[in-house]
Amino acid sequence: MADFLGMMKQAAQFQSKMKAMQDELDHIEVEGTSGGGLVTVRMTAKMDVKGISIDPSLIKPDEREILEDLVVTALGDARRKAEVAMQEKMQALTGGLGLPPGLGFS
Repeated sequence: MADFLGMMKQAAQFQSKMKAMQDELDHIEVEGTSGGGLVTVRMTAKMDVKGISIDPSLIKPDEREILEDLVVTALGDARRKAEVAMQEKMQALTGGLGLPPGLGFS
């Protein structure tokens, strides 16, 4: 019975830590770029886009498709960085739990 109570206590602590980590992910921002820095996207580790910056030299009506491609590329770069930030936080949280393979978070 003591083992069960210990597991329940550990689960409650883990749940509390998960909530705190989720809150923290709202405040972690990453920046994705494309076109050698001509397009920049800022987003949180929870993948909420916070801003897009486009160099004025790219704003030409006849080059709209190039600009659109650069925005998509910068968004992808920011998303990958956000995923890495989230995985690092999850690994820090679950690292000491000794979860069986496949039961970790990604």
